[in-house]
Amino acid sequence: MWANTMPLWNTFWELRRELDRLFDNYDFGLLRGPNRRAVFPALNIWDNAESIFVEAEVPGVKAADLEISAVGNELTIKGRRAPLENKDLTYHRQERGVGEFTRVVTLPCDVDADKVDASLKDGVLRIELPKAAAARPRQITVKTA
Repeated sequence: MWANTMPLWNTFWELRRELDRLFDNYDFGLLRGPNRRAVFPALNIWDNAESIFVEAEVPGVKAADLEISAVGNELTIKGRRAPLENKDLTYHRQERGVGEFTRVVTLPCDVDADKVDASLKDGVLRIELPKAAAARPRQITVKTA
């Protein structure tokens, strides 16, 4: 009985992943005009056979103000961009946000959280998330009879 339903469940989970990815950054037009909040930080995500790679634009954020966690197939990036220290300022335009932010994304597969590596250079956060052993392709040896 279950053998016949497995392809259906696989299709269901694949559809769910695609819908999560599609709606991850979409605000449904609810926030327009000057009060519209951009999704921060902007991300690029790609993978190869061994790892998933994430680049996040975090200008003005110090490494000490970032917190990254990975559980299963979910990546969370938390951080804080400090406001300017000078109190005698008059802003004429303020488009770069300050304060705390959190970005949670669903990855295409589970990762090995113990081996995640992250670095920050020139305002770009680079994260390498090795895929969990079960998610990596395996070479199968064909035996002869």
